[in-house]
Amino acid sequence: MKNAIIFLGTGGDSIVVGKQVRASGGIVLRFGDNQFHIDPGPGAVVRAKQYDVNPRETTAILVSHNHLNHAAGLNSLISAMTYSGIDKRGVLACDEETLHGSVNENPSVSKYHKGLVERFIALKPGMKIGINDVNIIATNAKHTDTSIGFKFYTENFVVSYVSDTDYCKELVEDHQDADVIIINCKYPLGLTQKGHLNSEDVVKFLEKAKPKLAILTHFGIKMLDADPIYEAREIQKKISNTQVIAAKDGLVVNPVSYASSLKQRKLDAF
Repeated sequence: MKNAIIFLGTGGDSIVVGKQVRASGGIVLRFGDNQFHIDPGPGAVVRAKQYDVNPRETTAILVSHNHLNHAAGLNSLISAMTYSGIDKRGVLACDEETLHGSVNENPSVSKYHKGLVERFIALKPGMKIGINDVNIIATNAKHTDTSIGFKFYTENFVVSYVSDTDYCKELVEDHQDADVIIINCKYPLGLTQKGHLNSEDVVKFLEKAKPKLAILTHFGIKMLDADPIYEAREIQKKISNTQVIAAKDGLVVNPVSYASSLKQRKLDAF
């Protein structure tokens, strides 16, 4: 499929990921000749093989923040993408801590693997980059000090990724014109944790952002106990003009089906 969103895993906490109740390989976006791999967690290369994704075709790897379930597969994916540097290629775009580390944390990408890619970029919210014919903006996320999300502008549609975050007004502002929004929803209605969204937060967000399609993913064990499909249906009852679905491992979605316009979209300043 020329344009596709492929879920290599929908697990979202240490229990689910540790037991691989749901996989944790990240999300692959195929836009024309471009292939983007977002948040390659544990087993990213294994799950890519399982769901017929070739790491050698990866154009860029994007990481939202420096946590194990989002970046544990980063070095192995870079190695697979570049044949361990024999073919130096591809882009790594991520938050600052994933790339450079911090006072309390080491970076998820090793110094050696940084040298295998053609280019690496540390992104902050609001920064814009262009990769081939796709424009990408880093969006706000309230999770770690350097967390970000991503918004992809293609010729025919806009796809957003809302990573781990608290609900905040910046989410709506950043993602309002997206056709498809992928949302990390760790908890069902009634359960909360700082730095994560639950079903109630998703309702508030979608009431204002109004995409054509919202895809829930990154489920914690409590969300699985509550049943993500049930939670998606309950959210759907409260939201008009947006289709809400719960992802499963291996789900493939064609974003073209949800493009609000076939008119070319571009960011202004590149």
